[in-house]
Order: sequence, then structure tokens, then C-alpha cells
Amino acid sequence: MHTQIELSTTQQFEIERFSRAIDANADADQLRSLAKQLLQAWHTQKAATNWAIQQQMSTPPASSWNAPTS
Repeated sequence: MHTQIELSTTQQFEIERFSRAIDANADADQLRSLAKQLLQAWHTQKAATNWAIQQQMSTPPASSWNAPTS
């Protein structure tokens, strides 16, 4: 089962802005450059997500931290 992640209004506007820029551009070199920027951003986001997941998995839950006993 695939859960859809909700995008913020700002993110939706950014998608629309980029979509319009792509639609308005017929220059192959500019489109190629934009595609490379988007590919870099996508993989950077994936790496950040993986890092955040690893950080969360390696941090012990607060309930397992025992206070010192007297």
C-alpha cells in the first residue's frame, strides 16, 4: 500500500513554477541543465531522508534511558 505524502502550499506553488518554466522553454540546453538540477535535488533529498531515518533508528528510545539509581 502506497501512502501519498501531502505537499505544502509552498511546495505545490514551486512545482507549478517549475512546470511552467519547463513548458515555456524550448531550448534543449536549458532543459538539460534544469533536468540535471532537479536530479541533483532529488538525490540530495533522498540522502537527507536516509540520513534522518538512520539517525532516528540509532537513537535509543527515551524510555530505555535509565536514571541512575542510588
